[in-house]
Amino acid sequence: MPYSILATAKTPALIIYLLDVSASMTQPLGNKRRIDIVTEALTTALRQMVFRSTKGVRISPRYRIAMLAYSDHVYDLLDGVKSVDQVAGLGVPELSPLRTTETAKAFSQAEKLLQAEWPSLQNGPAPLICHMTDGEFTGPDPQPIAHRIMQRSLPDGNVLVENIFISDKILSQPIKDVSTWPGILPHTPLNSDYAAKLRSMSSPIPDSYREMMLENSYRIGAEAVMLLPGVNSELVAMGFQMSAATPTR
Repeated sequence: MPYSILATAKTPALIIYLLDVSASMTQPLGNKRRIDIVTEALTTALRQMVFRSTKGVRISPRYRIAMLAYSDHVYDLLDGVKSVDQVAGLGVPELSPLRTTETAKAFSQAEKLLQAEWPSLQNGPAPLICHMTDGEFTGPDPQPIAHRIMQRSLPDGNVLVENIFISDKILSQPIKDVSTWPGILPHTPLNSDYAAKLRSMSSPIPDSYREMMLENSYRIGAEAVMLLPGVNSELVAMGFQMSAATPTR
């Protein structure tokens, strides 16, 4: 069964976060700045990883994490890949909004990181790239790079790509209740070409991830893709929870 290898200290899960820190991230989402909501949601996801990695009082290194912020350049926030216990000690770095949205540069950097990590990933869970953005890219199209990444295959399954799109212009119908929302499906009507592009850059949600989301009281459908419309802080938090849903022992 694909995506069934457990994240353990010997076979940790690799999660690469790509975080858009363009100028528009200073705009409000509800009563907070978008970038502050992302920081809070990422902190909550990290706490979830720590909780799922803790045995007694010791944090087992079941996750390995990279965080790349991007605007006109890509910034390695953790200075390489760090284990979850190391990141827990550091906390989520401060995210400072900059200028443009060079998404292709971020995916290219993630691809290079994957290539460097590839030999150590053969016996572990398929890695996941979680990309958060709030607007269309500037510069080259990231889609070919994302598709290349999604075609990389390990015994556990292909590399997963998740997108969190902070926008209220994705869906034609508002989400009335996040807990009963089935997710974005392959044929869900979308309001923008860029949302459709992000859907094509998003992996189908594996059953093991979906089961974890069901345990967290979300009713994601079996055909949903890993694209979350960040129309409010609850959906942004849901997206980052999904990124940490690799099964653990």
